[in-house]
Amino acid sequence: MFWNVLVGVDGRQGGRDAIALARQLAAPQSTLTLGHVYGADWFMGRGAGLAVAYEREATEQLLRSERTLAEVDAELDWAAFAPPARGLHELAEERKADLLVVGSSRHALLGRVLLGDDARAALDGAPCAIAIAPRGYLQSQHVLTKVGVGYDGSPESKHALAAAHELAQQHAAQISALHVVSLQDIREEQPIPADWPATAEELVERAREDLGRLDGVEARAVYGGPREELSRFSDRVDLLIVGSRGYGPVGRLMHGSVSRYLVGHVACPLLVLPRGAGRGVDAHAGHAAGTRVGADV
Repeated sequence: MFWNVLVGVDGRQGGRDAIALARQLAAPQSTLTLGHVYGADWFMGRGAGLAVAYEREATEQLLRSERTLAEVDAELDWAAFAPPARGLHELAEERKADLLVVGSSRHALLGRVLLGDDARAALDGAPCAIAIAPRGYLQSQHVLTKVGVGYDGSPESKHALAAAHELAQQHAAQISALHVVSLQDIREEQPIPADWPATAEELVERAREDLGRLDGVEARAVYGGPREELSRFSDRVDLLIVGSRGYGPVGRLMHGSVSRYLVGHVACPLLVLPRGAGRGVDAHAGHAAGTRVGADV
């Protein structure tokens, strides 16, 4: 699925949870890189040279320590003097990563996904797919036995389903898809009638018929709010995959209201895919981005 994976680490639990999730999502023989952003708060003035040298040395030590602790074969890389989210985006671009994995805020409830400002900012403007690990994921029994997909028949959800099939094959997991029929779907079908509950029931039944044509998928359709229903759905799966419909002016991933809501409410790892993410990536070309000057492999 993903052949070139960048993991944001900072020496805290969230980064270690992210490493554990990255190992689940990465394809066999993939390139894994641990990335850290340092020096964001330093004032670039007198004595900055000493600050740069100190921060860089501390960063290399931190990354090597986290790699040893995780017992993982990974390259090391860093960005200097930038907000953490922007620094991770730059690293992802330079290394041509197809997946960026981050952890939850240390203030999150155990087993939930909740991002702090830095990690939340990593969602918007990312040049690749984003995966978010719940707090405590490293300590949990993180085995992918059921992969959940938000599915509505759109190209984005079809791509999410294709990704689910790849991961399910890799982990011998079951796929479960959920189609949520909302009030917006009724509006698109026709002006909201007085008997709109009957229209909703018809749309749900139609969705069930469509889902029944999907091979190898346990599927269900319900009426409700997509954000809330997908959040409840996350309680029953080991990974939730959703597609993103938004793009910025240069093709960067921009998250809509549903994915933004899910970030703060899902109970399992969340994977958000832009259209085309992770597709057509050659196993041996995945690390075509050369090692940055000063990076450690």
